[in-house]
Amino acid sequence: MNNNQSQALGTQPVGRLLTKLAAPAIAAQIVNLLYNMVDRIYIGHIEEVGKLALTGVGVCFPLIMIISAFAALVGMGAAPRASIFMGKGDKDSAENIMGNSLTLLVVISVVLTIVFRLFAQPILLKFGASENTIGYALDYFYIYSMGTVFVQLTLGMNAFISAQGFAKISMLTVLIGAVLNIVLDPVFIFGFDMGVKGAALATIISQAASMLWILKFLTGPKTELKIRRRYLKPDPKVFLPCMALGLSPFIMQATESLISVCFNSSLLKYGGDIAVGSMTILTSVMTFSILPLQGLCQGSQPIISYNYGAKNADRVKKGFRLTLVSCLVYSFTMWALVMLFPQTFIKLFNNDAELVAFASNALRIYMAVNCVFGAQIACQQTFIALGNAKCSLFLAVLRKIILLIPLIYILPLFISDKTTAVFLAEPVADIIAVSCTVLLFTREFKKAMSKLNQQYK
Repeated sequence: MNNNQSQALGTQPVGRLLTKLAAPAIAAQIVNLLYNMVDRIYIGHIEEVGKLALTGVGVCFPLIMIISAFAALVGMGAAPRASIFMGKGDKDSAENIMGNSLTLLVVISVVLTIVFRLFAQPILLKFGASENTIGYALDYFYIYSMGTVFVQLTLGMNAFISAQGFAKISMLTVLIGAVLNIVLDPVFIFGFDMGVKGAALATIISQAASMLWILKFLTGPKTELKIRRRYLKPDPKVFLPCMALGLSPFIMQATESLISVCFNSSLLKYGGDIAVGSMTILTSVMTFSILPLQGLCQGSQPIISYNYGAKNADRVKKGFRLTLVSCLVYSFTMWALVMLFPQTFIKLFNNDAELVAFASNALRIYMAVNCVFGAQIACQQTFIALGNAKCSLFLAVLRKIILLIPLIYILPLFISDKTTAVFLAEPVADIIAVSCTVLLFTREFKKAMSKLNQQYK
């Protein structure tokens, strides 16, 4: 058993520890972004059909987000609870949580695969595919859906590696899959002339390699928490509290799917295929701006959760403050680059002059207040690290469902340029959501720390 790794979460200087854990986590998130972007970059440069193929694959994004969301429901809810139990010195409960999570992820994967195989075409048509793009969407997603179990186990179980403080191992999980995907993509897409089918095949092979790496580590000698057969039998008393905590990241990701449907259907109505194609690129750039923030919070989560379980309020406060400052610095930097050089980001995906011009203007509107989004991520993810399911769930519902989705349909009623109005829904929702998040977090965090200090005394 590797006790040194978990003890470090409660003893090493918080700043040094956050750097040690967050740097590999951020690198992993950036590499993970390449995972998602590289398919689109290669597909967007397929001769003659690149623009339509890119749009078709973009329509698949909501379904891909649903798969990731279910992994988050289990893994991102269970891993913080495992960290808290480790902080309390209860390793058996932490391993029980991990074993239950593995079983749930497999069951969910089987169900999702069956549903997607049966209903992919009608779902994709509802999600914004047109008669020009549905063929590309189906070619990609039919193959991608067969690798659902690889995606679920990779995303869901990797959280338990991070939760123990093994940030470099967690990064290698992503790196193995991403490098393999980058190598296989051009081979299958262009070498074997498989087009979008080749991109999907390269992705699921890469995810399978990452999954095998994770399972090998979590059953090996270096991990403190091990997958044990006696904990694989699902126990509602174990997994239901984890799923309650995981509802917030689940809604954050699952509603990305719903939001993509709302954006795509509205943009198809007002702006046609070029607007939907632009949204595919905007979503990728937005993902690039958010994933490193999630990496920062992934690095801070074991620190905050472990010390919260150990009733060390000072280290919890310091961990949050460093996370908040780091998130804000990054979000301001990313926002400035997008505002100054939008064409650079767009040309990564396609060089079509009409698309570059349209998407560049849309990107500036879409990410207009992204500079303050670091506060949203830091506060919301800290709620999860503290095991506060209610607040994290409320904030996820507020931004996506209460604010953004209605605004997509309301703003075009009052603004003459309907397409611009649809893109404007994102910054309007963000500024309201960030304000509410900061106010709620300030109040609830003070309560949690006061309670912790009383328990310690």
